[in-house]
Amino acid sequence: MDSKYSIEQLAQVDELIKRNDIRFVRMQFTDIVGVAKQITIPIGHWNTAVKQGVWFDGSSVEGFARIAESDMYLAPDLDTFTVVPWEMDLSTARVICDIHMPDGSPFRGDPRYALKRQLQRAASMGLGYKVGPELEFFLFSRHADDSLLPLKPHDRAGYFDVSTDLAHNVRRQMVDALMSLGIHVEASHHEVAVGQNEIDFRYGPALQTADHTISLRTTVKAVAQKNGLHCTFMPKPIAGINGNGMHVHQSIWDLETGETAMYDGENEYGLSQTALHFIAGQLFHAKALTPILAPLVNSYKRLVPGYEAPVYISWGRTNRSALIRIPRSSKGRHQSTRVELRCPDPSANPYLAFAVMLAAGLDGIERKLNPPAPAEEDLYQVDEARTSLGVLPGDLGQAIEELKADTVIQKALGQHIFERYVEAKTLEWNEYRVYVSQWELDRYLRVY
Repeated sequence: MDSKYSIEQLAQVDELIKRNDIRFVRMQFTDIVGVAKQITIPIGHWNTAVKQGVWFDGSSVEGFARIAESDMYLAPDLDTFTVVPWEMDLSTARVICDIHMPDGSPFRGDPRYALKRQLQRAASMGLGYKVGPELEFFLFSRHADDSLLPLKPHDRAGYFDVSTDLAHNVRRQMVDALMSLGIHVEASHHEVAVGQNEIDFRYGPALQTADHTISLRTTVKAVAQKNGLHCTFMPKPIAGINGNGMHVHQSIWDLETGETAMYDGENEYGLSQTALHFIAGQLFHAKALTPILAPLVNSYKRLVPGYEAPVYISWGRTNRSALIRIPRSSKGRHQSTRVELRCPDPSANPYLAFAVMLAAGLDGIERKLNPPAPAEEDLYQVDEARTSLGVLPGDLGQAIEELKADTVIQKALGQHIFERYVEAKTLEWNEYRVYVSQWELDRYLRVY
């Protein structure tokens, strides 16, 4: 298997191992719902892992395989090999892996492979796909007994605050750790809600960015824990205030020229016809995208009017309540032309999220779909009964049904992931549906 690696790749990894006296390597991947998994091997087994992979039982991983088809192996992507900065005392490295079947073929339930397939589809059309996600998260203080409830936000600061921003030092540690992993952080700041923060890293090719997104989530959680805090990317941990979003900036590129395929100076919004088709495709498939981009029962507590989260299927420039926003580009910087999808949240599996977003956009390009007129009014104040705009699903149950009705998004996931994902999310929805909450007891117990 090591023939797939270049001499330069092998030499660079070997140099990293020797320079940092690496003793353990974490072989990392994700299950279909985006939870990071890993198998840790001692460095003495590294060369064998490179040559033969690391075998594991796929039947024990969420959505992977049934008992009869459980054998599979991890093949490390050497471009992702890096030292784990918060475990320097243990001399640990991490590498992200692709998953293969015993015959060497890619495992079709691997979320990373699903994204690779869509990127290959785009490449066959002469297009590349770059993304830049903005991940929001909450930091909560731990109580004396190490419990989290009742939730206690780490600070009382607001958007871009300085004097009351207690997380400033913690975010600096997070940024340092991310930079040492090779993730170029462009900005970090306090967000709107108390205890809420955001870290943005440089946009890039979708596969690399999905890898970075998984790394960011694990890194930020680890740094928070070292500071006695709990970090959560849960979409809506506190009722009545803003939830955690993961707005994703997207651009498509001409692979032959290396130029953006998004820009047209003659268009009012600076968008090419290809970009408009891309937007139209994502709007057309928006409902079916939702259970992948907003995958939790809790996600739909965030996707409600009034908290800077989109509800209506629309696009525009000045309107931050639109599902797709067109950020303004600086004069002479048309290469930065992009579209921002605002419904994803950071609990999504980034590999599947970027795969279905790209698939929807490519479908719009292939079918030459045209978007509706842009909506520039404040949609937070729109009366749902009076608007002709489509609306995103109101709960996970509705979202699953939309996915089951959209063959384009199903095909992007692949039959294996589609079936297992719907199975897992239907189980989650049904468990929530029959659960008796504290709200119900408070509301009904004494009255009825």
